[in-house]
Amino acid sequence: MNISFIGGGNMASALIGGLVAQGFDASHIRVAEVSDQNREALAARYGVQTFALVNTEAIASDVIVLAVKPQQLREVAVGMAPLLNQQLVISIAAGVRATDLSRWLGGYRQLVRSMPNTPAMVSAGMSGLYALPEVAQFQRQQAETILQAVGSTLWLNAEEQMDSITAVSGSGPAYVFYFMEAMQAAAAELGFSPEQARTLTLQTFLGASRLASQSEEDAATLRARVTSKGGTTERALGSMEEAKVKTAIIQAIHAAAGRSRELGDALGQE
Repeated sequence: MNISFIGGGNMASALIGGLVAQGFDASHIRVAEVSDQNREALAARYGVQTFALVNTEAIASDVIVLAVKPQQLREVAVGMAPLLNQQLVISIAAGVRATDLSRWLGGYRQLVRSMPNTPAMVSAGMSGLYALPEVAQFQRQQAETILQAVGSTLWLNAEEQMDSITAVSGSGPAYVFYFMEAMQAAAAELGFSPEQARTLTLQTFLGASRLASQSEEDAATLRARVTSKGGTTERALGSMEEAKVKTAIIQAIHAAAGRSRELGDALGQE
């Protein structure tokens, strides 16, 4: 499989790094990137071929990954449309629907839309995937190979679910960091140094995540196991329940999904 990346930013770099780490031949990867600095860095770090422009040579691959900003995608797609020749096109641009991208590409339908999240940069990402009906099974497998190089994948049956993926896992790392901020602030107020507060918080999240991932029990059961009647954890969780923290988190995720739909509408009007 030969792969072309249009855009050489952080997510493209993460995907390339993940593929190379899994033994993928870097000479089969091409990157079209306007920034001289980014091109030089990618070529030096991974040994990939780089191009300053999106031309026939740059996209002479089996798969094209569109890794540009959503606001740039229409211009890139319109310019690339005449150059396509049965390649699978994967878009990782947030918010841009496959139907709109297809329209910008002159009706091209061999498209997969993906929503990776930032932990992909440390090969611990979560990516939602949606394919138009015209995408062949082997092309779905190609998309999986690329996205699984940086974490786990989940195929969606309807594109509308991409707004939910965006709200849960796409934006999800920010929710976790927000909770971590609060824990570190509380630890500092309880007398720990910033370094100690960070270590306590990070290790707690790492350990709890690992425990949850290796357990067959759900989060509610694991939480109950830590919560002794009349103990400190029960007091803390009771305070959170009084503040309706869980309800607020659920409402926030619904709000994120709504905003994702709004952005999709706005981007699709171009």
